[in-house]
Amino acid sequence: MPEQRLWMRPMVWLFALVVASFGSGCHNLHYWKAEHNCCKPPDFTCWTIPDTPVPKELNKVSLPPYVVETPDILQIEAIRVIPLPPYRLEPLDVLYMTAENVYETAPLTGLYPIDPDGTINLGPKYGGTIRLVDLSTEEAQKALEEKIRKFAPKAEVTVSLAQSRGVQQISGQHIIRPDGTVSLGSYGSVYVAGLSLAQVKQAIEEHLAKYLYRPEVSVDVYAYNSKFYYVITDFAGSGEQVVRLPHTGNETVLDAVSLVGGLSAVSSRKIWVARPAPTECGQDQILPVDWCGITRRGQVKTNYQLMPFDRVYILGQPLTKVDTYLARVLAPINRAMTATLLGTSVYQSIRNNNGNSGLFFPVGN
Repeated sequence: MPEQRLWMRPMVWLFALVVASFGSGCHNLHYWKAEHNCCKPPDFTCWTIPDTPVPKELNKVSLPPYVVETPDILQIEAIRVIPLPPYRLEPLDVLYMTAENVYETAPLTGLYPIDPDGTINLGPKYGGTIRLVDLSTEEAQKALEEKIRKFAPKAEVTVSLAQSRGVQQISGQHIIRPDGTVSLGSYGSVYVAGLSLAQVKQAIEEHLAKYLYRPEVSVDVYAYNSKFYYVITDFAGSGEQVVRLPHTGNETVLDAVSLVGGLSAVSSRKIWVARPAPTECGQDQILPVDWCGITRRGQVKTNYQLMPFDRVYILGQPLTKVDTYLARVLAPINRAMTATLLGTSVYQSIRNNNGNSGLFFPVGN
């Protein structure tokens, strides 16, 4: 009888441990119910299709004018960049000069860039370099004519500005920064977030008008980085995988699933598109997907065209989810029982060996 009680004692403690794990107050039960109800999939009745027209595979729609946001990259090209008069020449500007009545062996016609030190080189027959930085084009023309006439008295010189260094500061790729602005170099920044391309062009030209004469630029999107959608895969109780994919305006549900490698081994055929609704709407916008229909039968009525920020949700298999949950619950119990049985087996083995060898443990004096 004492041996039997000794055997039952660990089982009693194990039972108490199991009860404690499940019954540690009603808070855990309520929390599980709340979480279960929160993540409960929508109730689809016979795959009800929305009454309102929804763009699908064979009747896609064009999206509204693209609105740029952070962190899109814009391609800005300067078409007309003429400095406001009076313009002062700066290093790296390019002058176009023509001169008549000069040496035929050393003509002065063509483009002459202003070096970083503010000078241009006329060659050894005309005195070498001359400093033109900080002069207007009229003053530069007069200075060049005076210098050249020292070597060709009848020379007539015409000078114009061929290229301003401001063109290099505007053209190229410009990322929209976190504050919603794009940098235009020495011309400052312009706020463009939330504007269409036409509005961006207008905003940039209005800003450049402070520094340039009737500026004109072309604007296009170089990289679409601000519009995307999500594909969420439920792994049946083993977590959820979220993949963010760029939105180009032409994707369908089948495209989205193909981009994540298809359905996983634990995925069910229950798929839907959760479309964000305005806060004041008060209802979820759920579009159920007939996976077998759009794959095996080639149906298009549920192969929806995806919109920016849509969520394509792939539900896991319910039986696999139950199996995963039971494995998590029973795993610590299994470990505890294994340890108990192992300890009892060792105790019984030691006791039996001592009895067979004639050894005994003294109880008292």
